[in-house]
Amino acid sequence: MSRASTYRQTRGYENCNKRIYDGVGEYNIPALEPVTYLPNVESWISFNKTRTVRRMDNKGVHFFIDDYQFERLWDQPDSYLNMLAHYAAVCTPDFSPYSDFPKAVQLYNHYRKHWLGAYWQEHGIVVIPTITWSSPDTLEWAFDGEPVGGIVALSSVGMFDTGEHRAWLLDGYEMMLDMLMPTTVLWKGKVPDELKDDGRIVVMPSILDDLHKLPRKRG
Repeated sequence: MSRASTYRQTRGYENCNKRIYDGVGEYNIPALEPVTYLPNVESWISFNKTRTVRRMDNKGVHFFIDDYQFERLWDQPDSYLNMLAHYAAVCTPDFSPYSDFPKAVQLYNHYRKHWLGAYWQEHGIVVIPTITWSSPDTLEWAFDGEPVGGIVALSSVGMFDTGEHRAWLLDGYEMMLDMLMPTTVLWKGKVPDELKDDGRIVVMPSILDDLHKLPRKRG
């Protein structure tokens, strides 16, 4: 066996040796099934904290962290199936489609997000689609593969840096509502004033929120 073939096996050869989904849209993005309710999710934690949690069945996992902290999911998808299956729900990984990335890389990250989400659903994990876009041109394909009429998750972290980014967030959000018609929008970060009256938005409670509620020990 050559070094190149060994590398392809350990990295999954883009995981196409493991599973190829028919996909939807121009770029054959794997499609996700909608989730219409969340079973017993009391709080959400980021993927990089999952190894420190004792009780998993009442928690959800999100990926609103730096990409390097969850790249290993793509490299070794089977290594994390059992662990993620113990959680009540798992968001699709938020591989970033940064506006200054080439379109090919943006699409690759969108594809990876959906491949993992479809693979997890195939193995019985409750998967909440993370909706991600950046500049207006990404809206041409950003919703490919996303389910209609279910629960979605998104983050506003980093989207208030400039007025331009805020406009991208608001415009993309309206397009998401029109195309996906979500029943609930799990929101990580600050909710824009323009959207605070949207009854579909639910701010994602975190373990840190729970810790802040605990009484302090008296010295």
